[in-house]
Amino acid sequence: MWLCEHGIMPLYTPLGGFWLTMSESIQRILKRRALDGEHPTTPQQIIDWLEETAEGWNADPTPFVWAFTGRFFEERREQGEEKRDKT
Repeated sequence: MWLCEHGIMPLYTPLGGFWLTMSESIQRILKRRALDGEHPTTPQQIIDWLEETAEGWNADPTPFVWAFTGRFFEERREQGEEKRDKT
């Protein structure tokens, strides 16, 4: 496969799923820890910084606490319904 031969790993990621929000949150944390305030000049620098950050976090992990409850999602849905009703 051309992608694999060129060092690109194709991944299928569903557009929705209960686990997706949590994985996006972890990605945001890694990106912030690795790249905030930095000015990478190559894609390889970005990759290296993200990998170093993940390795450091794995060496001394902090718990990831899921802060959203079912009520949070209910409120968001209600807000969306209210917006639709106004239009």
